[in-house]
Amino acid sequence: MKQVIEELKLAGVTDVRENEPLSRHTTWKVGGPADMLIYPRNEEELENAMRIVREHRLPWRAIGRGSNLLVRDGGIRGVVFKLDEGFNCLSIDGTKVVAGGGYSTILLATMTAKQGLTGLEFAGGIPGNVGGAVYMNAGAHGSEIARVLESAKVLLESGEWVTLSNAEMAFSYRTSILQTEMKGIVTEATFRLERGNKEEITAQLAKFKDRRRQTQPLQYPCAGSVFRNPPGDYAGRLIQEAGLKGYRIGDAEVSEMHGNFIINRGNATAEDVLNLIAHVKKTIEEKYQVVLEPEVQVVGEA
Repeated sequence: MKQVIEELKLAGVTDVRENEPLSRHTTWKVGGPADMLIYPRNEEELENAMRIVREHRLPWRAIGRGSNLLVRDGGIRGVVFKLDEGFNCLSIDGTKVVAGGGYSTILLATMTAKQGLTGLEFAGGIPGNVGGAVYMNAGAHGSEIARVLESAKVLLESGEWVTLSNAEMAFSYRTSILQTEMKGIVTEATFRLERGNKEEITAQLAKFKDRRRQTQPLQYPCAGSVFRNPPGDYAGRLIQEAGLKGYRIGDAEVSEMHGNFIINRGNATAEDVLNLIAHVKKTIEEKYQVVLEPEVQVVGEA
């Protein structure tokens, strides 16, 4: 890795961290180290870093604010890119909104509401960044990114920059083409919203935020909804009906407040969380013949 780091520095990529614990970068506060964590400050640094990573044939992945992500205790081999301050930008021109991949999804919903723009109220409780939200077609309250995204600027693994339209993103439930056929990093997203009543939009946003505070265990480290909702039902309802609220393995616990949340009571390991996910999945399948599929991404080595 020393040669790679030297090449990165020569290419102007200065914020490179070796053996960085990813528990510091995930909302669950669990996970082993990344061999190398890179904070690119701008698109040029990201492009240069991707070129060097590709030349050395290193495995890589990108993370945002670490929500919806479970890193195993062995950590991640290779390189992790984290888009942060250098991609933390927003511009609003009429109903056109352009946000950097590192921009907070919650702040995006708040800022567009203040401009009297409707369409992103649902995102006011999604604790990630714009790049991750586009990557996974994040959604809540009956809406999702696919309904408002116009296009996404993406750096592909090959080093090519592309702008993908909404149709080209091939969105479906909590997924996009970037998860299935095309590996890349979303550095910028363009949304097309609609004019609305500022007071009504702000009230709706506040209502969603209040509901989130009242129904989700935000005082504990967690990663949002653990399981995808099965067709015609809700994972949280099934988990509650099965009597699994409060079930605990190590310091990982099915939240008493919301069945589809697993919280870290303080010293949980990724293995604790994985074992709890497996137990919940097995219980629901045995009781209801429903196979719950995790919504969180599980990455890294045991």
